[in-house]
Order: sequence, then structure tokens, then C-alpha cells
Amino acid sequence: MAKYTGINHLAMATGDMDATIRFWRDLLGMRLVVGMGRQGYRHYFFEIAEHDMIAFFEWEGVEPLEEKDHGVPVKGPYAFDHISFEVAGQEDLWELKDKLEAAGFWCSEMVDHGFIHSIYAFDPNNIPIEFSAPVPGVDLRATPVMADKDPTDEARKGPEPQPGVWPEVKHPTPEEERAVYDGEAETILNALKKRRG
Repeated sequence: MAKYTGINHLAMATGDMDATIRFWRDLLGMRLVVGMGRQGYRHYFFEIAEHDMIAFFEWEGVEPLEEKDHGVPVKGPYAFDHISFEVAGQEDLWELKDKLEAAGFWCSEMVDHGFIHSIYAFDPNNIPIEFSAPVPGVDLRATPVMADKDPTDEARKGPEPQPGVWPEVKHPTPEEERAVYDGEAETILNALKKRRG
């Protein structure tokens, strides 16, 4: 089984990269660690934590989302509801709430979910965001819980990956056929060399 180390990045979209930078870098304190771009396109990455980033594409004509409250049911094609960022503790939530409100952004009251305490807000693109602090002594990763009174058939099988659900790999890609194709590597590596100087 592959070993996951976090979310390398979530890729979002904006029509105003400067407003996005001011919010994510300057208000929330997430460093801008990579910026790529050319005519009509930008792709910027902000550091959330050691292994996690959030990235934004900027394309002409992108407009903010229609505001939709976190977790409110919808109908029709839909894939994304909100992002939750974990912080170290409850004091961080109060600090973020105060910063957001001082900057004129709406922020919810703190909500107790039993295993996390959370506040909710929206970024300048109307992306719904949550900030969550773990409740001391409650670790769902160590002791998974199914509180759904009528869980799905698959959920009833438990938290661990189930063997035999998918076909086994019979022909792994041979090393001599493993290729990595060019993306933005040259641009990024040249920028790093230039910076190191």
C-alpha cells in the first residue's frame, strides 16, 4: 500500500491573485513558496505545513464562487464543499477569528464537534474554509468511530482497507519503461539556480 505523507497541494482557482496572496500569505500567514506563470496563466503555491500546500490557478474571467455555507446540502453536479485546516490548539482558533474579523471577513462562532473545535469563514474567492483544533484526548486516527446510525454497506466493513476489492497488479511498470515527462521543472529549477546565484 502506498504511504501517504499529507496533501501535497489542493488546487483552487482565482481571478485575483493579488487579493488571494494578501489573504493567504499576509492574513493567514501561509508562505508563498512557488509561483509559476505566463501570459493568461498563473499557478502559485502557499505552504500550510511541512507536507501540505494550497495552490491557486489564476485565469482571466474566473469569478468568486456563489457563497454557500459549509455543509449545506445541494443538488446536481457537485464535488467540493469546504477545506478544513488543522491548527495546533484552541488559542490558534481565537487568534485566527480575531484576525479575520479585524480584516472585515465574516467568521463563525467556535463549534464543538467532539473531536475538533472549529471556526468557519470564506476567502476572497468565496472558498469556504474551516480551521480546526483537535480536542485533547480524542484521537479518531488512533480509535476510529462510526457514529452513523445507518452506515453504508462498505462503511460497515470497518476503517481498514479491504483486500480483494480491486484486482491485484499483475504487470507492474518495468523500471526501464518508467518515464517522467516535462512539466514546469525547467522553469522552477532555473528560478532556484538564479536565486542561489
